[in-house]
Amino acid sequence: MDLIFSNDFLIALLAIIAIDLLLAGDNAIVIGLAAKNLPKEQQKSAIFWGMIGAIVIRIIATVFVVYLLQIPYLMLIGGLVLIYIAIKLLTEDNEQHDIKASSSLFSAIRTIIVADAAMGLDNVIAIGGASGGNITLVVIGLLISIPVIIWGSTLFLKLIDRYPIIIYIGSGILALTAAKMITEEEKLAGIFNESWIKWLVIGICLVTVLLTGKIVNSKKSSVPTQS
Repeated sequence: MDLIFSNDFLIALLAIIAIDLLLAGDNAIVIGLAAKNLPKEQQKSAIFWGMIGAIVIRIIATVFVVYLLQIPYLMLIGGLVLIYIAIKLLTEDNEQHDIKASSSLFSAIRTIIVADAAMGLDNVIAIGGASGGNITLVVIGLLISIPVIIWGSTLFLKLIDRYPIIIYIGSGILALTAAKMITEEEKLAGIFNESWIKWLVIGICLVTVLLTGKIVNSKKSSVPTQS
């Protein structure tokens, strides 16, 4: 018990909580975007179970962070996956699809977990370093951050309903997160030492997501609805 409340433990715990909260904005955005098309009564379930699944994946990833870092091109792959998810979230129909509600709920939860796993690599690495390998610290820090992320997701959903343009802003933030991951890939460090190449890639990621979303959504809106 003394060990748990030691100064080193508390300092490390505060560091982990700070890391989680600083990066909670991206989590709230992806959760809000993934749940935006669900019926109101299912949005809370999607947020809750998606967040639980994401936290479990993150804890496991933090435990094995040393092994994860040995996977070649991990950050590049994660960034590309996140670009795909950003486009997918931006171009999903707001109309009800001819599928069961439970299937839509499962799809939203799955998107939340996959997106969080892709964009959480920086978070996992940072927490792994701050925890010094102490799994208790990792779990406590993540559990404390859950309410903040869930609250942020709920707020984001309300803002989307009032201001649809926020969907594009949120997807743009995800695109920038993806670009950051790609340009920080160690295997490509030699390429991104040139600042202009780094900024070019960031611009390409941002334009790709927003322009693709705009084109796809424009085509959908121009298609006449069947009566």
